[in-house]
Formats: sequence, C-alpha cells, structure tokens
Amino acid sequence: MDVADKLAAARDALAERDGALVAFSGGVDSSVVAAIAHDALGDRAVACTAKSETLPAEELDEARRVAAEIGIRHEVVEFSELDNPDFVANDGERCYHCRTMRLGEMFDRARELGIGTVCDGTNASDPGEGHRPGLRAVEELEVFSPLLAHDVEKSEVREIAERYGLSVADKPSMACLSSRIPTGVEVTEERLSRVERGERLLRAWGFRQFRVRDHDGLARIEVGRDELEKALDADFVRAARAHLREAGFDHVTLDLDGYETGSVSPANDAVSIFDAEYPTSD
Repeated sequence: MDVADKLAAARDALAERDGALVAFSGGVDSSVVAAIAHDALGDRAVACTAKSETLPAEELDEARRVAAEIGIRHEVVEFSELDNPDFVANDGERCYHCRTMRLGEMFDRARELGIGTVCDGTNASDPGEGHRPGLRAVEELEVFSPLLAHDVEKSEVREIAERYGLSVADKPSMACLSSRIPTGVEVTEERLSRVERGERLLRAWGFRQFRVRDHDGLARIEVGRDELEKALDADFVRAARAHLREAGFDHVTLDLDGYETGSVSPANDAVSIFDAEYPTSD
C-alpha cells in the first residue's frame, strides 16, 4: 500500500467517527493527524494541547499557530505532572505516568465536548524505537492512533505533511522538557525552568536540533552534528555560557558527539568547551 492509499484509509477511518479530539503538540505527527481529522470531519474535529511545566512556552505558541494553519479548532487544557510523585521520581516509567495523565486530560475534555474518540500521533515507526513506556498508556486508554493503525511510518508522515502543505513537515522531534533530566534524578520545577531557559537561547540562535541536558546543575548542550561548528562559534560560546549560568546552571558543557535521542545518562565523555575556554574566577 502506498502513501496515498494509507492516507485515504486513515481519513476514511476518521470519517466514520462522530467526532475526534486529537492530542496535539504541534509536532509533525500530531499535526498530520489533526489535518487528516479536519479533512475528514470538518468542525467535528478538535485539536487539544496539554499545558504543563514540561511544555516549553514556545511550543504552546507553535501549537496554536499550526492549529490555525490547519484550520482546526484548538483547545488547551492545563494540569501539572509534578502533582504525581511517580512522575517526579523519574524512574524508567516516567513517560508512562506522563502520558497517562496527559491523555486523561484529553478524555475529560472530549467528554465535555461530547466527542467519543481521542486520537494521538503515534506512528508505525514508534513501537520499534526502544523503550517507549508511553505507548503502553496509549494502549491501556484505547486511544485511536490512525497513523499506527494504517502502517504510516515516520518518513511517510512527513510526506503526508508536505501533501497538506504543513509548515512543520520537516520539524525535528521535540520531546517534553522532563526528557532532559537523567533517569533517577527528580523532576522539579527548578530543573524544568532552567532547561527551558537554556533551550530558549539555542532556539534564538537558530539551532534546529538541540537539547540542554540537566545533570544536577551541569548543563550538557547537544546540537545536531551538522550544527556543531556553529556551536563552537566564539560569540555563541560566550552567550551560552553566560545565559545558562544565569538560568541556574553551575557548569556548561558541549557534547561533541552531537544530539542523540534519549541521551540522558552518557558516559563521561562530554567535553566542557565553554568552561575550558572561558574559566571563571570562582
């Protein structure tokens, strides 16, 4: 089955529903599902974004922008993962606890709107990408994942996004801020805040693929390997070091291996370019 057939099947499956609420982050996966749902259901489709401490403010703004681009109604629900001690403990099941809470908010809003179906952007490539406890929450809550159900892989998701003319067709993946904190280190508002402030600088400097990992006060910056040269620019080095220390980090490093998904417990091979080049008096 080619991409056009998969898209048609997903659209037909959604058209059979009386309505659909899409768990919407503004990333390419959920944006494609929102576009298909809007295509299939019109005003009976709703995109819903969960606002919490783990969502960067810029990503909420982006979700609003993309929803408007699609033309789909956009709802925002608010909650706090930090209310859940299992999430705060940050064990290997953190994503399960987060996704359970987040999707629970989606079902509550769907019931308020009289909508019987909650959808998400899980695609056919996701189950094969290592430890993904969040997918268990999707299964347990019986969320409808049209991309997964119709075998739409990640590369095909981007192709469909281009077919719909979505501006996020080539947007890099952006996990929630808690993914920057190593497993076993408690997730706190302070840590989330300084990560968000740190990443705001990288976004302002035009980096596309980046993370600021919080190793209990040590910031480890990761950027895409094709952007490493830019990260070594002397002006950026000075700005990053000053900004991240102001945000609350004690030390600032650059990982010369570049961005790596889920890299929150690295071997001791992150090189402290910033501290080596610009030592402090303290």
